[in-house]
Amino acid sequence: MWVILYIFLLLSCNYICVALMVSSGSCQLQGHFTLKGMFQDGDLLIGGLFEVQRFIKVFPELSFRTEPKLPHCEHFYMTSFQQALTMVFAINEINNNPHLLPNITLGYQIYDNCLRLEVAFRGATALVSGTEETFSDLNCKGPPPVIGIIGDPGSTHSIAISSVLGLFRLPMISYYATCSCLSDRKKYPSFFRTIPSDAFQVRAMVQILRHFGWTWVGLLYSDDDYGIYAAQSFHQEMQRFGHCVAFSEILPYDNNPRDNQRITGVIHTSTARVVVVFSDPSLLIPLMNEAMLQNMTGRQWIASEAWATSTVFNTPRFLPFLGGTLGIAIRRGEIEGLHDFLLHLRPNNDQRNIIVRIFWENMFGCSFETGDKETEGEQVKKVCTGQEDLSTTNSPYTDVSGLRASYNVYKAVYALAHALHNLMQCEEGRGPFSGNSCADTTNLKPWQLVHYLQKVNFTTGFGDHVSFDKNGDALAIYDVLNWQPSSEGSIRVHKVGVVNEGAASGMMLTLDEDAFYWNSETKKPPQSVCSESCPPGTRRATRKGHPVCCFDCLPCGDGEISNTTDAVECMLCPDEFWSNPDRNQCVPKEVEFLSYEDPLGISLTTASLLGTCFCALVMIVFAYHHNTPIVRANNSELSFLLLVSLKLCFLCVLLFIGQPQLWTCQLRHAAFGISFVLCISCILVKTMVVIAVFKSSQPEGKGAMKWFGAVQQRCTVLVLTALQVVICAVWLSTASPTPHKNNQYIRSKIVYECAIGSVAGFSMLLGYIGLLAVVSFLLAFLARNLPDNFNEAKFITFSMLIFCAVWIAFVPTYVSSPGKYAVAVEIFAILSSSFGLLVAIFAPKCYIILLHPERNTKKAIMGRETQNK
Repeated sequence: MWVILYIFLLLSCNYICVALMVSSGSCQLQGHFTLKGMFQDGDLLIGGLFEVQRFIKVFPELSFRTEPKLPHCEHFYMTSFQQALTMVFAINEINNNPHLLPNITLGYQIYDNCLRLEVAFRGATALVSGTEETFSDLNCKGPPPVIGIIGDPGSTHSIAISSVLGLFRLPMISYYATCSCLSDRKKYPSFFRTIPSDAFQVRAMVQILRHFGWTWVGLLYSDDDYGIYAAQSFHQEMQRFGHCVAFSEILPYDNNPRDNQRITGVIHTSTARVVVVFSDPSLLIPLMNEAMLQNMTGRQWIASEAWATSTVFNTPRFLPFLGGTLGIAIRRGEIEGLHDFLLHLRPNNDQRNIIVRIFWENMFGCSFETGDKETEGEQVKKVCTGQEDLSTTNSPYTDVSGLRASYNVYKAVYALAHALHNLMQCEEGRGPFSGNSCADTTNLKPWQLVHYLQKVNFTTGFGDHVSFDKNGDALAIYDVLNWQPSSEGSIRVHKVGVVNEGAASGMMLTLDEDAFYWNSETKKPPQSVCSESCPPGTRRATRKGHPVCCFDCLPCGDGEISNTTDAVECMLCPDEFWSNPDRNQCVPKEVEFLSYEDPLGISLTTASLLGTCFCALVMIVFAYHHNTPIVRANNSELSFLLLVSLKLCFLCVLLFIGQPQLWTCQLRHAAFGISFVLCISCILVKTMVVIAVFKSSQPEGKGAMKWFGAVQQRCTVLVLTALQVVICAVWLSTASPTPHKNNQYIRSKIVYECAIGSVAGFSMLLGYIGLLAVVSFLLAFLARNLPDNFNEAKFITFSMLIFCAVWIAFVPTYVSSPGKYAVAVEIFAILSSSFGLLVAIFAPKCYIILLHPERNTKKAIMGRETQNK
């Protein structure tokens, strides 16, 4: 708000002054600013704004009644002065290059912004307006103003200055302003920079966080445009990847101890082990001092480019707390000849180069003021001669081993020079402006240079490609730094990786993890998560009222999997697949059917074969004793046919066991139905024969047997069986049973079964068997009291009672049995009813034949009848 008010007042004053100038008929410089800087004349001037001195935090009084005084600046910043001298070096190098801007000499006008917006704005105004006091015409023509400005390094300063310079389309190339807001071409149409935007820096930081799995981090940022916009971008980027900011705190500008204690307490109590800081180092030092007092170790610091290369922390006392810090730094470059140029700097008496004299006094601890004055009893500093040797000094000024901001200054100057060179190489009639015209080099318009600056494209001597995108941003490339202990026990900055964002490849992170130093007992990267990652086989369930990074891990349900870490949802397996026990892979479902290898299948097969063998033994016994009265008295032909049908009933069980195939599905029910109808038909005919025999023994029924002779018995059995054959034939021809994989009974398995095809056909098959069984049971029951020592009707009644009971119980049991057990129930019903018929009808006969042969006589059989008579 203060910045906007200041700009508004300044513009208002300028408007009033212009009105006065018009009325007076002359053009006068309305204000003269006392600024410290460096100057060199030339055909064209390039302006520069640098943070050479830092202000003492004693703010001048703002009464709004008198013109505010400039703040007093004393702390000399050697690194920034090196950056300013890099601009001078680049201009001299260009002037000596016959291939770049030939016949044109570039000059410069550089001002110190004293790290204050009002100073920076006055410096920019002085650069744009020129330094002449009076101009003879209303157009204010005079010595050429600067063709562009290199700077300002601060984002806030650049926002304010570029807002004004953009109105005149004067190009401004910052080497250190990173606020992403400056990429807005509508607000800042003539702003360029050779340092990547904070948007790129934030993406690079988040890329590092993702690489190490740090999803739960703290954030500290300065209360200025740099910190606020960087924090906003950081929050958005973290949210985009599902990461979370555990706490977000603003670093106090006034270094209030209570604020620093509160922020330190927040860091200490938070479970986040990683802290990201977007701030100037001057605001971070008080917080680090407080952290030292509280002995707050065990935190992994992530430094933005603003303090990642700062030397103020490279002392032994900070090593236990800041050792292992990871930082994002702008690209380091090499500038050949710069070191020698810096060493050959000499001061002079030109007041326009007064900043060089101030540098000299700070470097050598001397003064250009003469005399032996005393201050508070102490001798004043020694007198500077101007011939002191810079090669004997060791300071950030002469250190060219880590040129980062200085390298950006170098690229910015060359970008402006290349744009100007391309402008002057334009051929008339082939120019980019209206009517294919070129720019008038004698009356150069700033917007014309902006056009060429937007299209600049060259490579530095270090091999770096320099160009600007549509927003005026440079190609994003960063060095990843790691703060490691040095041999002296202090901190040294070591490069451990590169982050490069190309137009096609996107953000590329390359790290040398073997070169990392981790300030922990394990010497491994710390863990910084709110909740541990959910392994495959589970899904994340966000805790209510907590950030998305705080969650519980719930196992996937049956038939669902997750094959990635931190899966949000579990995936449902396809129909023929099921989740494995770990719930991380879909595996083919187990195909279930009653097999011969299954214990149940083995048991049922054994029972089937035993039943078949028993039938064979009974047949052998009956065949061996076929002339005995007990065999002959029970219609031996029907008995043998009944045994054969029972044997078929036992053997048809084998069609129900094993993997269903088309032929087994078609035969199993047909064989089962026909075999049982044959069996029940034999029993029905036997019952009718028994009744007819005993009826014929009575005087009133002597002719009954003529209707139940051998031929009639065979025909009856044949006709009754033929009806079942017809039912099966119609069923199989219209809706034949087929193999079917059923996954509805048991979701985790595929039940391989035979689909009956037609419910009506299967119902008719069973209904016909049931009808014959009921008729046989009723006839046998009615004839249970016939006077015979060997009452066949009683045994038939008992056998049919067993048969009916088994099949009545079969229906509900079959319906409620899952999978292969339904087949087992059907087989059990077949075996039970078959064994029931075999035992009930043939066991008493075999008992007499084998164990009591004395009762196997006609006399014994007829004995009871005689007694009754």
